[in-house]
Amino acid sequence: MSNYTVLNPATEQPVRTVPGTSAEQTDAAIARAEVAQRAWRTVSPGDRARLLRGFAAQVDSHAEELAQLEVANSGHPVGAARWEAGQVRDVLQYYAAAPERLIGKQIPVAGGLDITFAEPLGVVGLIVPWNFPMPILSWGLAPALAAGNAVIAKPAELTPLTAIRIAELALEAGLPEGVLQVLPGKGSVVGQRLVDHPQVRKIVFTGSTEVGSQVMAGCARHIKRVTLELGGKSANIVFADCDLERAAATAPYAVFDNAGQDCCARSRILVQRSVLDRFMELLEPAVKNVAVGDPAAPGTEMGPLISAAHRQHVASYVPDDAPVAFRGSAPGGPGFWFPPTVLAPVGTDDPAYTEEVFGPVVTVTPFEDEADAVAIANDTPYGLSGSIWTSDVGRAIRVSRAVETGTLSVNSHSSVRYWTPFGGFKQSGLGRELGPDAPDAFTETKNVFIATD
Repeated sequence: MSNYTVLNPATEQPVRTVPGTSAEQTDAAIARAEVAQRAWRTVSPGDRARLLRGFAAQVDSHAEELAQLEVANSGHPVGAARWEAGQVRDVLQYYAAAPERLIGKQIPVAGGLDITFAEPLGVVGLIVPWNFPMPILSWGLAPALAAGNAVIAKPAELTPLTAIRIAELALEAGLPEGVLQVLPGKGSVVGQRLVDHPQVRKIVFTGSTEVGSQVMAGCARHIKRVTLELGGKSANIVFADCDLERAAATAPYAVFDNAGQDCCARSRILVQRSVLDRFMELLEPAVKNVAVGDPAAPGTEMGPLISAAHRQHVASYVPDDAPVAFRGSAPGGPGFWFPPTVLAPVGTDDPAYTEEVFGPVVTVTPFEDEADAVAIANDTPYGLSGSIWTSDVGRAIRVSRAVETGTLSVNSHSSVRYWTPFGGFKQSGLGRELGPDAPDAFTETKNVFIATD
């Protein structure tokens, strides 16, 4: 594959030319990873932990460099980019404790001893999306490396720069050659080869449900393990008894963070009808006050969309006759800008209501009571994330149990923590990422019976 140019989405100017990886180069990388993994799995747990802590420290010392690179490559506001670089450090630091805690079991049996071991899978392929290049990369690589696997990461074509730099930092920190490799290039070339190659023992894919189903089918041909974190159409459920001011003030950040390019975006706001008018009065200034602009400016809260093609896709959900209740502002001139937009009232068959827009567009829908809210929230093939706003603890628990969603927050717009499980229901995913058990997803259980009579 020939070289390609990465653009700054805020300026449309070239950032860097990146060499694309061919299928043959991918095969060579897999062969290197196989050799490296055989040695990596024999590194003592304490030494593997020490190397991962050193990797975390190396990322920390280059956090500002990584943040500025993400601002230029992805258009993320600098404050968010700094947080993302810090999360890479924190995730590595957290999972550095795992090598010494991959503990087997002794199972009582007659006539002998039965024990289990947590064995690394081998080579793991990570297919990383463009919306959160650093955090999502770290969510896969840290537990996989901790469990003794070698990792090959394929970053999105549009946003490869921080992944490339993180792999360089891993080498500078002392990780052996071949244990972590980053292969920029096309998904149809590099990603497909990772899925098809029999020596890649697991795929971790984050992206659309449509592509995820293709990845799952490809992995099935080899009985290959797969973790899928896919699309979402999450509900932000606002009950009349909640702190309405706070719910309205935080609602924009639940959907417009990263310009809405977030599978966890609460892109359907469901409001109890008795407080709908007041909620909309509170929501309008909150939306209009979202600071959209230069990602490098300290006060910016929302940057551009990732590309011209994606901006056109998002705009298709807001045609000229769309029921726009109100919208925020966005810069003119160069850059792939789109203003925060609220649609209401919206029919239940409107594509903006039923499909994942993956942009700064949110719909507002009234509901009557608790049962109605749950029914509307569940009326989607997705089930990734969501929020519930209420002062009634019993209702919070009831609705949390009733909503068919993998990750929920109560009286908060944020639910993802790298030290707690994360994943979706229905067409939003397969498997659980993150949390204390994440390294187990990168191991195979080996059972051994030792006869004693």
